[in-house]
Amino acid sequence: MAKVVVVFHSGYGHTQRMAQSVAEGAGAELLAIDAEGNIPEAGWETLNAADAIIMGSPTYMGSVSWQFKKFADASSKPWFGQAWKDKVFAGFTNSATMNGDKHSTIHYLITLAMQHSGVWVGTGLMPANSKAAQRNDVNFVGSFAGAMAQSPSDAGAAEMLPGDLETARLFGQRVAAVAAQFKG
Repeated sequence: MAKVVVVFHSGYGHTQRMAQSVAEGAGAELLAIDAEGNIPEAGWETLNAADAIIMGSPTYMGSVSWQFKKFADASSKPWFGQAWKDKVFAGFTNSATMNGDKHSTIHYLITLAMQHSGVWVGTGLMPANSKAAQRNDVNFVGSFAGAMAQSPSDAGAAEMLPGDLETARLFGQRVAAVAAQFKG
């Protein structure tokens, strides 16, 4: 079984709920980035020991939160020694609008993974894009590159749609399965 870590920042709780669903699917350990953009010192060793790192951030102003960016910049220490080379990586995000420029956030996460010489895993989920599709269907947002969710700006984290959370859970399950294949 692959060791999977979900490292994430959540501003209002929505991305944390996604992280919990991703972790449930992947059988992963959660590693929260705090409000100051830090992880516990032991978190770096947890990430170094992981077979797969799944990254999550809300989409703010078309990219990751500043707290996630601070974590990403601090990851230059493992980058320098290529400590995360050949690990499996994946990512997820949430924003208030259906588009919300979430794909820019996912592209940022892909670029960070590539900087670490990692191997990226997408959702592997077909989009819910027929006339019969409902907002609560799996992968209704229709992302292949990473899991995406949409939460209205006036909705609390407890109001996230089960379809978005199920998308996150299935995504975590896929990343863990791919990581297990890579582990051999």
